Amino acid sequence: MKSSFMFKALSFILTAFVGSSLGFAQKQPDEISPSRLQSSRPQYASQMPHGSRSGFAGVNKFSSIPGIDSLVNWNGDFHAKGVDQNGVPRDLWLYTMVGNPPEKGGTTRVHAPIVPVTVILLDYDGSIRMVEGQPMVSNPQPIVTPTANSPVFKNHAYSTSNVPTQFTDAVQRAEFYNRMRWDWHTLLQGQVKQGRVMAIPRGSYFFSRNADGTCCRFVLADIDAFVNLFFPATPTDTTTPIGAAENAGDITTKDLSTFLFPDTYLYFNGDPNQCCVLGFHTYDFEPGTAENGNLEKRYVLNYSSWISEGLFGGGFQDITALSHEVAETFNDPFVAGDGVHNITPWWLSPNGNCQDNLEDGDVIEGLPNGVFPVKMNGRLYHPQNEALLQWFEFKSPSDAFAGAYSYPDTTTLTTLSPFENVNCQ
Repeated sequence: MKSSFMFKALSFILTAFVGSSLGFAQKQPDEISPSRLQSSRPQYASQMPHGSRSGFAGVNKFSSIPGIDSLVNWNGDFHAKGVDQNGVPRDLWLYTMVGNPPEKGGTTRVHAPIVPVTVILLDYDGSIRMVEGQPMVSNPQPIVTPTANSPVFKNHAYSTSNVPTQFTDAVQRAEFYNRMRWDWHTLLQGQVKQGRVMAIPRGSYFFSRNADGTCCRFVLADIDAFVNLFFPATPTDTTTPIGAAENAGDITTKDLSTFLFPDTYLYFNGDPNQCCVLGFHTYDFEPGTAENGNLEKRYVLNYSSWISEGLFGGGFQDITALSHEVAETFNDPFVAGDGVHNITPWWLSPNGNCQDNLEDGDVIEGLPNGVFPVKMNGRLYHPQNEALLQWFEFKSPSDAFAGAYSYPDTTTLTTLSPFENVNCQ
């Protein structure tokens, strides 16, 4: 059976033109100028092309989602006026988050494998394509250590904790600052795993060369081709990065797993001008076995691209995409896939995004002060600021840390969305 999945994409529709003059003697028709991404205008797009699950019954507040084998999670709810997908008025909204309830306190530790993915660009005959006498291969090794040492996985000082903690934990503590026990933390235990490979056939990608003419400053891949190459076709498929990692035991259903790509972005509709997805979070679901009580297996994971300096505007670089996706995973681990949990009243962000889900990164992407630079471990990192639960609750005043709607920069998002109908019409 084909493994189904759902994902929420962090996307940026850019003005990117193919075929600009690069000055190389052997310019290829599928090359893109390295400067073309700098004039990007961030916009939202999402895709859930492989279906979803039906709602779950009998869920009690603060309990976890029943009937699944997945990472630790808890449920909550809030009241706010809004309408559902059909325009029917609704007041009660349910959500599921990673970890344990803030009222419980204590530290929840979640294994967080980091799987580096090498990208190989193939020629029409299936061989590795060559440029300037070199194979067209993007190697993730230079970005592995900086990612593992980043504020997503390592501790730093934040105003919501009296001890250094991780970036996403600090954001969660801001959301529940006035109801958590002070010792409440949800921490990722990052561990680099065996690297995997994705070979993309020619015709499904575009690329930009490095200054010396070699591959690749960045790769643009067709999103449909990427998805088919990323997820396993069957539970025993080891030819894809996810399938190989699952079957090797490098990622499990109890983990929050990151598949780390080097400057690999995605475009829509076969058109590289409709670019660029920088990351998405999702889960791969597989059938249960006797060993796990025949519970559906959910491997919660994200594809995130490292972003090299100078490619995008707005401060987007290094771990911006990863921090966005991990923060959204904490708030929405199952991507609102059951049609019940993590659906919110329709909201309209100042950046123009119109959605009805608890995707805290999408509210802020592209806004002024959208990133929150953090200097640590010899680098300046650029995690993205995140919207807080209170913004989705339409709560005024906010009962989050400092009465804020965003964190760590509490000034990034200062006003609530107006009430919206379906699709903000």
